[in-house]
Amino acid sequence: MLEAHIFNIDFNEMVAADVVLFSQNDARADIQGNFVALFEGLNVSLTEDDCDENGEPDALVATGLVELNTFEGWGAHVKWCCRIDSTGIAHQSDLA
Repeated sequence: MLEAHIFNIDFNEMVAADVVLFSQNDARADIQGNFVALFEGLNVSLTEDDCDENGEPDALVATGLVELNTFEGWGAHVKWCCRIDSTGIAHQSDLA
């Protein structure tokens, strides 16, 4: 299995329980600064800085597949979304 690219994301931009807005463009920089061409079905890992209940860093993470945005309303200007897989969004420490 190919390893997924890792991208910073804002999980506050959810348009459905399992879909987050991803990119307005056909390419996006991953966390290492490499531009990745986006296409339907691209496997990605997502991360967002967060803290635990003690204020210590504990990133939110998820994995999913890129898909064309079909949502209307406030997120319609975004071309690509990511459909988060069944593992959902979790804190990094919960996966250890």
